[in-house]
Amino acid sequence: MASSSDVHVRICGQEIIKYDLQIKAIIQDIRECPGPQSALIEFNAKVKEKFNQLRHRIQDLEQMSREQDKETDRLAIQVETESQRKQMLSNQTAWRKANLACKLAIDSLEKEELLDQGASCPPRHRKATKESLVHTSSDITESLMSISRMMAEQVHHSEDTVGSLVTSSKTVQETNEEFRSMTGTIHLGRKLILKYNRRELTDKLLIFLALALFLATVLYILKKRLFPFI
Repeated sequence: MASSSDVHVRICGQEIIKYDLQIKAIIQDIRECPGPQSALIEFNAKVKEKFNQLRHRIQDLEQMSREQDKETDRLAIQVETESQRKQMLSNQTAWRKANLACKLAIDSLEKEELLDQGASCPPRHRKATKESLVHTSSDITESLMSISRMMAEQVHHSEDTVGSLVTSSKTVQETNEEFRSMTGTIHLGRKLILKYNRRELTDKLLIFLALALFLATVLYILKKRLFPFI
C-alpha cells in the first residue's frame, strides 16, 4: 500500500506536468499572437502566473525529497526536481524567444501603420508617434531584462541543487564503503567464532578422553588392591 508521502509526491509531479503543458500552450499562443500589444501583455501575465505556480510546486517537490527516510527515494526525487527545473528553464528560454519575436512583429506592424499614416498627419502627431515607438521599445527592453533576471536566478538555483546532489552522492558512496568494510569485519569474526567453536569441541573431547583414562586407571588400581586374586 502506498504511503501518504508517495501519494503527495505523485500528486505534486502531476501538477508540475499540468503547469508545464499549460505554459507550453501559452507560449505557442504568444508565437501566433498577431497583436495588439494588449493581447501580448495578457498572454505574458498568464504565463508569469503559471511559472510562479510551477516554481512553487517544484520547491514543494524539493522539500518532499528532504523528508524521505530512504536515501534512494530522496536522491530519486532530487533528480526529478532538477529535471523539472531544467525543463522550466527551457520553457523560459522558449518564452523569451516567442515574446521577442512577437513584440518585434507587432512593433514592425505598428511602424508600418504609423508610417502609412505619417504622410497625412500633422507634425505634432508625428512627434507623438515617435514617442509611442520609443515607449514600445522601452517596454520590450524592460520585459527582456526581467526574463533574463528570472533565468539567471533559475540557473543559480540549479547550480545549488547540482552541488547538493553531488554531496549526497558522495555521502552514499562513503556509506557503501563503510558497509563493505563492516561486511568484511563480520565475515572475519564469523571465521574466528567457527574456529573457536571447533577448538572448544576438540578441547572437550580431549578432556573427556583424559577423564576416561583417569577413571580407568583408578579402577585398575582399586581392582589390584582390593581384588588381587581376580
